[in-house]
Amino acid sequence: MYMKKNLCLLYLLSIFCYSHAQNENLNLEQKIDSTLSKMTIREKIGQLNQLDGRGTIEDLKVIIRKGEIGSVMNVTEPKVVNELQKIACEQSRTGIPLIFTRDVVHGFKTMLPIPLGQAATFNPELIQEGARVAAVEATEHGVRWSFAPMIDISRDARWGRIAESFGEDTYLTEKMAIAVVKGFQGDNLADARSMAACAKHFIGYGAVEGGRDYNSTHIPDRQLRDVYLPPFEKAIKAGCSSIMTSFNDNDGIPATGNSTLLKDILRKEWGFDGVVVSDWGSVTEMIKHGFAEDRKDAARKAIEAGLDMEMSSKSFIQYLEELIAKDIVSETTLDNAVRNVLRLKFRLGLFDSPYTEINKPIETYSGKHLATAKKIAEESIVLLKNEGNTLPLSSRIKNLLVVGPLADAPHDQLGTWTMDGEIERTQTPIKALREMYGDKVKIHFIKGLEYSRDKNTINFNQVLAKARQVDAIIAFMGEEAILSGEAHCLADIKLQGAQSEFIKKLSETNKPLITVIMAGRPLTISEELNQSDAVLYAWHPGTMGGNALADILFGKTAPSGKLPVTFPKAVGQIPIYYNHTNTGRPATGKEKSLDQIPLNAKQSVLGHSSYYLDLGIQPLFPFGYGLSYTTFKYSDLKAARTIVAPNDTLSISVKVKNTGQYKGTEVVQLYISDLVGSVTRPVKELKGFKRVELAPDEEKEVLFRLPLHSLAFWNMDMKKVVEPGKFKIMVGTDSESGLETFFEVK
Repeated sequence: MYMKKNLCLLYLLSIFCYSHAQNENLNLEQKIDSTLSKMTIREKIGQLNQLDGRGTIEDLKVIIRKGEIGSVMNVTEPKVVNELQKIACEQSRTGIPLIFTRDVVHGFKTMLPIPLGQAATFNPELIQEGARVAAVEATEHGVRWSFAPMIDISRDARWGRIAESFGEDTYLTEKMAIAVVKGFQGDNLADARSMAACAKHFIGYGAVEGGRDYNSTHIPDRQLRDVYLPPFEKAIKAGCSSIMTSFNDNDGIPATGNSTLLKDILRKEWGFDGVVVSDWGSVTEMIKHGFAEDRKDAARKAIEAGLDMEMSSKSFIQYLEELIAKDIVSETTLDNAVRNVLRLKFRLGLFDSPYTEINKPIETYSGKHLATAKKIAEESIVLLKNEGNTLPLSSRIKNLLVVGPLADAPHDQLGTWTMDGEIERTQTPIKALREMYGDKVKIHFIKGLEYSRDKNTINFNQVLAKARQVDAIIAFMGEEAILSGEAHCLADIKLQGAQSEFIKKLSETNKPLITVIMAGRPLTISEELNQSDAVLYAWHPGTMGGNALADILFGKTAPSGKLPVTFPKAVGQIPIYYNHTNTGRPATGKEKSLDQIPLNAKQSVLGHSSYYLDLGIQPLFPFGYGLSYTTFKYSDLKAARTIVAPNDTLSISVKVKNTGQYKGTEVVQLYISDLVGSVTRPVKELKGFKRVELAPDEEKEVLFRLPLHSLAFWNMDMKKVVEPGKFKIMVGTDSESGLETFFEVK
């Protein structure tokens, strides 16, 4: 009786909540319609106009008074924000507030590791905390809309913007996308400390030809549906407020003018009712694509395709009024776009509370925020090699030599898209090592190279002389922040300047050599890896990167990061990613290498398989790879059932034991392989992961619950289904190793 009463109460509560939500939505739409009905066509178009605020403020004020702008980018002084907002609310005819925006990509003032580094944590809950830090700091400065997260699937390390991505995997990117959306937007978008998220770039931008920014993509529909679109759909289901179109054309159609993407998929299939904003200038760039005749034609094609707001290029405000007057564009099309913009402003609570509160204590750079940044940096660092247990540094190390261009590079350590980061706050490795461990070990510091592209070897002799007097060497290498990010693509992703030569010279001293690499992308480091005793990959770790590295080097924290992207041996292997489909002649690992082929050999296919003569088939490091200071043993992998239905959830368990001497955290990874499909399927796909902390000799059972609907894909008839058949389960420490078992879907 008691249970029946509780169920009844829950049922009534759910009806009340649903009814309340319906009423709220109805009230919101009524407010939007009421506001829209009082606007002129010119004022409506003004709401779709987004401009950079870094120019002359006085000119901007004139446009705001006339109601010809809906959003302002890159104004982050709260007093200026309020001054402009006051003009919009009190001096424009409509009184509609502005939205102030910024690229808050991986932190605002307190800089977190770059997103690629954040993905290496395999810890969405922690990344959500980091996004909340960014939201609190940004909103304190008047920013209520961020152009992040970037959730392009990125499989080409030559592409500079891989730094802004969460890597090559769809599932991991989905989880990180949801985390950032929730962190930015909080529980209530109208809260003054919440800001709207913007999932970008829609769609396929990470697959640009040759890794060259802004280039074309050629992604077939099935791959688009299975690989590139799912993170955006998940972000929208998590409540993401806006979507940004990408620069690229796919299959000949620029994303900003693609009605199939913006109307059919985004609006009709997914029910998205937020704002679609162009990327910077991408509306009028359709002219150079050869897709639009001129600016007027570009404006027409963009708004008719489903674009709501135009970033920076001003073709809407210049031509839509004329296009509507001549019945080329309907006013209904305009109204639909304006509704989406107004809806976001109402949801942000801007009509009720348009101003940024100034006279209150702020949390920017608070101890809590810095601790979160340090925690993310710690968990993002990946241990790639640790020969002879070189790390952590033991008590036997009394004299330590620190070298390298990234050892004390406060600007470069912050990484790309750090518009508001302040180098005075950056905790560099040398600063942190001296402050945190300088009382335990004598630290000598000679940069050797001033910056990553430096080719001047004049200081090498001084470094080598000192190296002979110390117990170990830490070399902080990598790339400057400017070498990754937007429009910073590279044809060769090696260490720049004389860094490789420097590492070789250091290795010849026969002193333990620890190489720490800070970079915005995977680099080709095969030789440097061989010459180093230990290698840590730290990405660009942000404000607290030095402190995080210091604690890892000295063993206060054990590294637990895993690679969110495959590391190639050489550029010629790109694109290389773990979840490729198989060929009819896959490599076996027994193929002849280049040096095994005799001179004057007769024509031969050398094994009939798909591989490189000079590099084989394996990457330098696979997706999901990362060592610890301890070791882990997997055992007893079990699926609760061997035969399941397509709508079931399958429980999968495995035991993981810490078999080493240090406490450590293992990222246990679950992969599934669909053995036979109506179309070829990936050799494996990540479908789950869990971080498990274990003390020495401790063993835990790790449980995964796999919803079978997550195995659905777009079949031969372009329908999303879970097909019956046999599946392989693989659970292990990375995408190339682990235990296996099987189940069947019937």
